Order: sequence, then C-alpha cells, then structure tokens
Amino acid sequence: MTTKELLYIDDALGHEQYFQTKCNEVIGQLQDTKLKSSVEQMAQKHRQIYQDFYGLLG
Repeated sequence: MTTKELLYIDDALGHEQYFQTKCNEVIGQLQDTKLKSSVEQMAQKHRQIYQDFYGLLG
C-alpha cells in the first residue's frame, strides 16, 4: 500500500473509534429500549467496520 492509502486507513480507524465511543456514551444515557437497541447496533456496525479496516493492514 502507498503511504497515502495507509494514512487514509489510519484516519478511517480513528473515525470508527470515535463513533464507537460516542455510541457507547449515548447508550449509557438512553432509557428507551428501542432507541438504545438501535444505537447498540450502530456501535456494533462501527466495531465491524473498524475490524475490517484493521484487517487491511494485516
């Protein structure tokens, strides 16, 4: 991979970590179970995307 591609992946990893963190913060504040479940699904999706990007490096 080129340096530019690696920088893109590094940036994408950072964004996915940020999204996971924000989802987890919101999950702790929600009372509505349907909404909480939706945000948990979003957090899981961002974890999967992070793992997929990370897998490109291996």
